[in-house]
Amino acid sequence: MPSPASPNHASPSHASSPGRDVQHGCLGDAAPLLVAAQRVLALAAEHDAAIATAESCTGGLLASLLTDIEGYGRWFDRGFVTYSAQAKSEMLGIDPVELRRHDPVSRAIAEAMARGALAHSRAGLVAAITGNAGTGGPRDEPGLAHIAVLRRDGGLLLRECHYGARPRDAVRLHLAGAALAIMADALNAARG
Repeated sequence: MPSPASPNHASPSHASSPGRDVQHGCLGDAAPLLVAAQRVLALAAEHDAAIATAESCTGGLLASLLTDIEGYGRWFDRGFVTYSAQAKSEMLGIDPVELRRHDPVSRAIAEAMARGALAHSRAGLVAAITGNAGTGGPRDEPGLAHIAVLRRDGGLLLRECHYGARPRDAVRLHLAGAALAIMADALNAARG
């Protein structure tokens, strides 16, 4: 997994430094993530598979990283930022009963988000992220997240992540990096 460079120690903004100050300077040096995003997009192009994302706690960070790469616009179809249960239902078509039945930060909801993004896009590969980037509520595990990556041919990869009580931006960076690594794995697995 690409590891972000010191997400807790953001460098000052430099207009000529690519990958710096993603999201208003909060995330530090995103260059390793941009390299990973370019790798995923190159694999998507190789497989003729557009990409879509469905994000909750990362708030569109994964989509932002993928759209920061020039020359691959054709391979990014769309991104859904579905922070609330209502947004997950309205935008991804997840049944409200399922949303009430499962914790919003669960494997089941991550998979449902991925399936919804696939159904509501022309993508051949989707990545969905749901989690607690911050401390959450009193019953929420800080840093718990689930990632689901789904190919149109049915290949599904799921990962549960535990990052603990770290700063929000650090968790979001790690989740984006993990999602990019899983997306690359899913595209590489499609070769066989």
